[in-house]
Amino acid sequence: MLRLIAMLALLAVPAWAEIGDDGLHKTSWMRETFLDLSEDLAEANAEGKRLMILFEQRGCIYCAKMHEEVFPDPRITQIIEDNYFVVQLNLHGDLEVTDFDGEVLSEKRMARKWGILFTPTMMFLPPEVEEGLSAPQAAVAAMPGAFGRGTVLDLLTWVREERYLLETDEDFQRYHARRIEERRAESQ
Repeated sequence: MLRLIAMLALLAVPAWAEIGDDGLHKTSWMRETFLDLSEDLAEANAEGKRLMILFEQRGCIYCAKMHEEVFPDPRITQIIEDNYFVVQLNLHGDLEVTDFDGEVLSEKRMARKWGILFTPTMMFLPPEVEEGLSAPQAAVAAMPGAFGRGTVLDLLTWVREERYLLETDEDFQRYHARRIEERRAESQ
């Protein structure tokens, strides 16, 4: 019986979301970089993608939820792979990160500087960052915490389409509410 339970537990964890030596989930769409955000942004732009910073931490049940229930959704996986250059940072990590403003800090000190309190936190950067700005000052959107598939898909789409630049009254919340209603109507 214990053997059967162990086998079922192994099947419940998606093969593409392994746990790394740092205790964080690892996926094929995450990039290993030197953590110089200006260089990462340049590389993302060269690939025609948007830079997304993803803060996580060891043992985070909400990070696990995202990696087990949200990111595996084929629509979400596809939009990330096609449109985003994802750099993962560890809320309690010691690797050095170079912010857009030139400041070099460990991951954990950068998290404090940026006011990151929750994991996972996704931060989305524009194609160009004004000189002297830090990542959160330049970010077009940030999503602290775990959300459902629809919310994540809508945010990824909203950022990809640069809807934050449109001069309309449809901010993300209104966009998301409209998309919920459209999906509801499609399913009827």
